[in-house]
Amino acid sequence: QVQLVESGGGLVQPGGSLRLSCAASGSIFRINEMAWYRQTPGKQRELVATITSGGGSTNYADSVKGRFTLSRDSAKNTTYLQMNSLKPEDTAVYYCNARIWTRETRAWYPYWGQGTQVTVSS
Repeated sequence: QVQLVESGGGLVQPGGSLRLSCAASGSIFRINEMAWYRQTPGKQRELVATITSGGGSTNYADSVKGRFTLSRDSAKNTTYLQMNSLKPEDTAVYYCNARIWTRETRAWYPYWGQGTQVTVSS
């Protein structure tokens, strides 16, 4: 069984920073791409950023380019989303996603974390 656990959300003032973490655990053989999504009530889940298995390539939504930085520690099966210059429109529940190959499934499956709330407000 695989679990993704996010942490680091909270309340921050506009212009502030937060760092989200997502740790994968369980019967993991290999993790491919990891990503962060966000969702606000009544809207579809939005892709925020992705990072390749080796961490060599990242992609960002236009709305966060230049402000968010995604990284990963493959040894710890963990990804980090550094969010700077936060704006009220960044307020959302942030979800971690990862494509994982486990010893049981012997196939790539997407897994999701439970989400962490980020609120940007003065």
